[in-house]
Amino acid sequence: MNKRNRVDWKGYLPAITTPFDESRDLDLNALGLLLEWLEAEGMHGLVIAGTTGEWTSLSPEERKTVFKASGEQLGGKIPLIAGCTAFTSREVLAYAQCASECRFEGILVTPPPYLRPGPEEIVDFYQAISDETPLPICIYNWPPGTGIDMPPELLVRLARIENVVAIKQSTSDLRRFTNTFFALNDQIRVFGHAMDEHGLALLEARGGDGTMGAGGVLGRIQPDFYNHLWVGDIEAARACGRKDRLILDDWYTPELTGRFGSGPAVLKAALNLQGLPGGRVRAPLRDVAEEFLDEIRKTLVAAGRM
Repeated sequence: MNKRNRVDWKGYLPAITTPFDESRDLDLNALGLLLEWLEAEGMHGLVIAGTTGEWTSLSPEERKTVFKASGEQLGGKIPLIAGCTAFTSREVLAYAQCASECRFEGILVTPPPYLRPGPEEIVDFYQAISDETPLPICIYNWPPGTGIDMPPELLVRLARIENVVAIKQSTSDLRRFTNTFFALNDQIRVFGHAMDEHGLALLEARGGDGTMGAGGVLGRIQPDFYNHLWVGDIEAARACGRKDRLILDDWYTPELTGRFGSGPAVLKAALNLQGLPGGRVRAPLRDVAEEFLDEIRKTLVAAGRM
């Protein structure tokens, strides 16, 4: 069953940060400025209140407030995908309903974190969401955050669920990504292409949908990887990809966790250093320590952002 064309999600769609002020309160003014900048930099879509958006420290009311503010500003302009991960399908569906009312185009959902459900329970979880959701589903395989690395054979089963139209395959295992891509690319959209030589070779040879990256902190450089690729300017795409690779190599471990603190803290520090609205992280996370800011700055300089 080919469900790819139910949505038009493609290119670079960063999972964005959620700004908190000095008191660690939700900063809607800063969020509006961040959304304005991301749109101006040409992002092909945005993931709101995902892992990078610190959904774990947002109350249900705050998450819905973020959806409302984002939808009012950008709904209908670029694709918005709502981070709706939660412990139960009932909670996911409540967020999905709000996102639908706020002009979002889809929802992003991991298996329930911490609980470590088995394959049959994971299928039941997504089936329950599919049966009631008002929006298409993007499954999110995020082993560092959930403790579950869903194998391709399970993802194939999940892809058959009616309202599943995409997967964000966030594994650092290249073989696992390519196995997922080859198994599912003709049925649903598969996100997670690395913007490096491996990803470029695969995209040139077999096509592909894109990357749901973290933060969009390099601005236009990241969507331009795909913009150049789509018009056949491979060298220009390669140059953008090398800059994106800098932040992965410098700021993240091979397991895709932050070297200088949590992923959200590192990305917010990068935004703040550029004079952009990053803001603070919320406990239990800590902001990046002063001693590491020069390392983040060096990477931004090397990428041509400072």
